[in-house]
Amino acid sequence: MHPVRFDLTAADGAARTGVAHTARGSYRTPCFMPVGTRGAIKYLSADDYERLGVEIVLGNTYHLMLRPGAETIAHFGGLGKFAAWKGLTLTDSGGFQVFSLEPKVDDDGVTFKSTYDGSSHRFTPEIAVHTQELLGADIQMVLDVCAPLPSPPEVIRQALERTSAWAARAKVAHRRPDQALFGIVQGGIDEAMRVESAQRTVEVGFDGYGIGGLSVGETRHEMLPALAAALAHLPADRPRYLMGVGDPASLVEAVGLGVDQFDCVMQTRIGRHGTAMTSSGKLHVKNAKFALSDEPLDSTCSCEVCARHSRGYIRHLFQVGEPTASRLLSLHNIAWTLQLMDSMRAAIASGNFDVLRREVLAVWG
Repeated sequence: MHPVRFDLTAADGAARTGVAHTARGSYRTPCFMPVGTRGAIKYLSADDYERLGVEIVLGNTYHLMLRPGAETIAHFGGLGKFAAWKGLTLTDSGGFQVFSLEPKVDDDGVTFKSTYDGSSHRFTPEIAVHTQELLGADIQMVLDVCAPLPSPPEVIRQALERTSAWAARAKVAHRRPDQALFGIVQGGIDEAMRVESAQRTVEVGFDGYGIGGLSVGETRHEMLPALAAALAHLPADRPRYLMGVGDPASLVEAVGLGVDQFDCVMQTRIGRHGTAMTSSGKLHVKNAKFALSDEPLDSTCSCEVCARHSRGYIRHLFQVGEPTASRLLSLHNIAWTLQLMDSMRAAIASGNFDVLRREVLAVWG
């Protein structure tokens, strides 16, 4: 019995909606997972996640193992209990930090420095699995190598080879039957390498499949064929997770190709800096023209922020450096994205996905 099972509810072309079941609970797909890097989504609490209707939150293995430490989180009963969050959790492997912090990578693993105190740390596929078992998320990701784009073919090839070898080692190291383990597909924007990586990852056999190494410098037009190539070789009865992607145009395009789940920091990052996601595109609420506006951020949005606060008020909060401004926009942007996922699930179920896709691309494409 696999810890994760995917039940298909409806399909419209390659786009699909269903329910992914983990050992501890289930989530509806397509699914957006907000990022709680250090054990919280910035400015928000577990109570907020519940009110927003979030089903699964992502935590960052690299940051959590450094502060407060995986053993500390295990002492509290795992990441969900530590944060008093009743929903599901997923931890990334630290592979993206491997990419962004430029550590020393060899065939056995990675040596990197702490962003907190400069101390040196070693990560191998086995250590990544063990660390995430202590963190106790419902889903953990294997350690992979994410090459920046563009990169020469030999760099993409080496990342693919190491990712494949590390996936097999992670599978052997994985011990917790109540915790799902997802493999990760690499291969840059080379379609043949994406196919090869997908096939080799599926041969190892995982509870679900992440597609990594995209949205790291390439255009959306470069990303989509590589994504489609990988998806064609992933099993239909497992969740497919496009890692680190959350802009609305990429979300609808990827769902249209058959992706089930996503995570991204964009929603809260742009929110903290004054940008709201709306049905007519990005809205920069700090603009002087909104000083006297009594309109909500988005009149079509059903979130608590739009129900209560005006653009003029939120602009004022930003003008005076009030942190509540960042909180309100973070709440709105996550709620808005979750509503988009709701719309996609409904559109797939009713056979109108392409109409919705075109509407979103007309605004966000």
